[in-house]
Amino acid sequence: MISEPLLGWRAVQVTERRTAKDFAEVLRWLVEELHPEAEKVVVVMDNLNTHKLASLYEAFPPDQARRIAESLEIHYTPKHGSWLNMAEIELSVLSRQCLNRRIESMEELKREVSAWEQERNERQVVVKWQFTTADARIKLRRLYPVIQ
Repeated sequence: MISEPLLGWRAVQVTERRTAKDFAEVLRWLVEELHPEAEKVVVVMDNLNTHKLASLYEAFPPDQARRIAESLEIHYTPKHGSWLNMAEIELSVLSRQCLNRRIESMEELKREVSAWEQERNERQVVVKWQFTTADARIKLRRLYPVIQ
């Protein structure tokens, strides 16, 4: 899931598995095709084991991997902070609105997800994030208490 929440835009990639190479391909698409003119592409993501820049070097030649990595500014959400990641919020909506039933094949899954994505993008549905900075700090303090 790629989400640009302030624009009300998202893109969903359906793959057989969640491999490091799949992740690297999404980063390549983000940098080289979606935002080729950008100096830096800011990415907020969770700490899934495949979400590492090293995956670029598994998937692409070193020069291309380095070029993609240098175009990215990565910010990781806290380990127990998926509620801070707006793409996770989008995935939750996708799950409730589209994936809450039996889907027989990968082809059908791709069609259904694509239709969901297109409809949400056409409507420019934005994520209504409920946390203020103060609320997030309070919740994070409970998850990560500071030793005084």
